[in-house]
Amino acid sequence: MSLLLGQMRQHIPGFKELSEHKDVIEVKPGKNVLIPLFANHSQNFNLLVKEGDPVFVGTKLAICEDRMTVPIYSSVSGVVKEVRKVMHSSLKPIAHVVIEPDGKQTSVVSFEPLDYERTSREELVAFMMNASIVGCGGACFPTYMKYRNVKNIEKLIINAVECEPFITADYKMIEANAAEMVLGVKAMKKMADAKEALIAIKKSHPELISIAEKACENEKDIHVVAVPDVYPMGWERVLVRELMHKEYEKLPAEVGAVVNNATTAIAFARALTKGQPIIDKVVTVSGDGVKNPVNVHVAVGTPVHEIIEACGGYTAQEVKLIAGGPMMGKTIVNDQWVVDRATNAITVLATKEFDSVACLRCGRCSDHCPAGLQPVRIAQAVKLGDKEAMKKRAALDCIECGLCTYVCPSRLDVTENVRKAKRTLMTARK
Repeated sequence: MSLLLGQMRQHIPGFKELSEHKDVIEVKPGKNVLIPLFANHSQNFNLLVKEGDPVFVGTKLAICEDRMTVPIYSSVSGVVKEVRKVMHSSLKPIAHVVIEPDGKQTSVVSFEPLDYERTSREELVAFMMNASIVGCGGACFPTYMKYRNVKNIEKLIINAVECEPFITADYKMIEANAAEMVLGVKAMKKMADAKEALIAIKKSHPELISIAEKACENEKDIHVVAVPDVYPMGWERVLVRELMHKEYEKLPAEVGAVVNNATTAIAFARALTKGQPIIDKVVTVSGDGVKNPVNVHVAVGTPVHEIIEACGGYTAQEVKLIAGGPMMGKTIVNDQWVVDRATNAITVLATKEFDSVACLRCGRCSDHCPAGLQPVRIAQAVKLGDKEAMKKRAALDCIECGLCTYVCPSRLDVTENVRKAKRTLMTARK
């Protein structure tokens, strides 16, 4: 981290108005649904179904065999056609269970519901693990891992900031499911044994703050807090810095915090009350490259090209298709990938050419880096192939938020330089 720190954040145009005040539209499963066998970078799954097997909404399809137990459930009823590798939103070829829907959406109870008030903390953690609750804000990290061995937790922080431009999926979920969010928060608070829970929402969204406050009005230890409309306020390190005025080395638990996404809390509530895993998603489809920016409600495994078609198609021949938001999302060359459990947005931007110039040494990338890094120095190390310098400059601490590229007056892809450094260091570890 730099000795002299700048503002470490920046207000950027949100473009939330493109989709925020429109009704969510339903996009029903088409010819095939493809369920990714993927969780937190793992592809090591024990498949529980085979070609020709009938499945229902909620049928367990596979279970992760790595140290993080994450079952995969079917989002549709129909017949298993095959398992094949296709491109995933992580930019990796991933095995997908291909299911031909029967159009009936017949469901089964995936697991028995649970009364969190009559259940121990340990039982809740085990339930969350078997319910396959993962981070719904884009990371897909198995949520139970955050609660397994926590102690001395002061605050449970619920992230409803949605700081990336264009994305409003969490907002729409809270609007429609505020009571479920509170139930999920109460269960998570018990799991963390936290003294209080804080629901963080941007102060630029007073209507959403009012909805959340009303839902919490009878909860003495759950409070809604308005946070600045800056990027990347949704990063857990920045949220902890803002709400607790503390810094930590690796995990928020080191300073007495657990951070979870608001939609994850809603998903946990549905698991507790309905025995339902994450089988569907509200996803923001927005940007100047799609004709009708809107939030869609889709089954997990729905192909992106079907979603784009339901939103009116593209506005131009050449567009940039991004899995996630424009700052941290991954650009994908086609629309053949599918919505996964962690997918919260599909950003479509019309392709625009721009010129870059040599680095001006202005230092804006360092001033704005929320991790306190010095991207220019890391870029120098990459150019020289100096692994020790990359390590010394803590390149691996970069979260690839894209803010350094955004503020660069030379229009350089500064973030990509740091990505190269990270890849170099990670390769050297193997």
